[in-house]
Amino acid sequence: MNVHDSEKMAGILRLEGYEITTSHKDADVIIMNTCSVREKAEQKFFSDLGRMKNLKADNPQKKIIATGCIAQQMGKEVMKRAPHVDMVIGPSNYHELAGMLQKAEGQGATHIHGQIAVGDNPELASMELPMDRTEGHRAWISIMYGCNNFCTYCIVPYTRGRETSRPSESIVEEARGLGEQGFREVTLLGQNVNSYDGGDRDFPELLEALDAVDGIERIRFVTSHPRDLSDELISAIARLDSVCEHLHLPMQSGSSNVLKAMNRKYNYAEYKDKVDRLKTAVPGIAITSDIIAGFPRESEEDHQETLQALREIEYDGIYAFRYSERPGTKAAKMDGGLPEQVRLDRLKEILDLQEEITLKKNLSLEGELVEVMVEGENPTDSESLVGRTRTNKIVNFHASGDIKPGDIVKIVIKQAHKHSLSGELCE
Repeated sequence: MNVHDSEKMAGILRLEGYEITTSHKDADVIIMNTCSVREKAEQKFFSDLGRMKNLKADNPQKKIIATGCIAQQMGKEVMKRAPHVDMVIGPSNYHELAGMLQKAEGQGATHIHGQIAVGDNPELASMELPMDRTEGHRAWISIMYGCNNFCTYCIVPYTRGRETSRPSESIVEEARGLGEQGFREVTLLGQNVNSYDGGDRDFPELLEALDAVDGIERIRFVTSHPRDLSDELISAIARLDSVCEHLHLPMQSGSSNVLKAMNRKYNYAEYKDKVDRLKTAVPGIAITSDIIAGFPRESEEDHQETLQALREIEYDGIYAFRYSERPGTKAAKMDGGLPEQVRLDRLKEILDLQEEITLKKNLSLEGELVEVMVEGENPTDSESLVGRTRTNKIVNFHASGDIKPGDIVKIVIKQAHKHSLSGELCE
């Protein structure tokens, strides 16, 4: 989602005559687009921001801008901690970027305090912002903004506001344009795409409309809330040709007690039932998930239930993190916080178990013929290419001839690794 937001800001600046540079020193404007979901990201932001101070000292006219969720959450506090920051802009206010820059440039080298835009923007879902997309065959499309779930650990509802959905025809029209430009895969973005409501279409109906768009071969979407995973959506994944056989479905914990404390609005049995229905309707579907280790009051028994859930479900992969207190959330005020070492130990057990499961799942693909969309040259081996299966697995392979990013090829899997597959092109 932040990558796509960066594309929007780059698009706005390109219309103002700016070009991308790879050098901080050469840049007239430096934008730091931030995430506040985890504490580590916040620490890295302020560390990187500190290193920008010398750049500002060398060139006082250089503009340094903080955007994203930390900007939204902290507002003026960012400038207090880093006075060399010129502007602070939240995720709902990127449309103000050009005007704020024009105002700042009109003041020459004088630093302007108070260039802050972090207010609500009820028109966000209906705004059409320019985009400077960075890839030629894959694209992201925002279909909704904000979140209404208020999980007790999560800062997102406070930084991105309430749920609001884009009109469905606007989304379909954007996809048509992408197809005409040669993009072959789109990923639909939202904090909870399952609750999309475009007025005339719900999420399964939106997928059906997008499935009919010429040129778009693959459709993915993130993120899905398990509570809103309906039978209609499962059916759409099963029957629509362009919708990929991969679903990211965050479980967060295998303990119903912890899930209740997280305000996830489902228990483990309900989650497992939906996973079973998915696997029945879409044989071979790859399911990935998010897991939080060491949530407040999580007992050893709760932790063991999460490990057992991993064994039962056998995810293709997970994103797992130790619990991180986020100021402003309900969980940050809970008693029963666990020692850091306990959180880290439990995280390690979760990751170690999942690595075994992922390797087992990948080994089962050896000898199989899979469809791969080429992404480009393998960054660690210039003589091979890399691509992804419809189930979102990374495949490395050697190929000769005119194969380019976006091409779809057939690959026989020869060797499985923990986080990727190797194969040979089926001529």
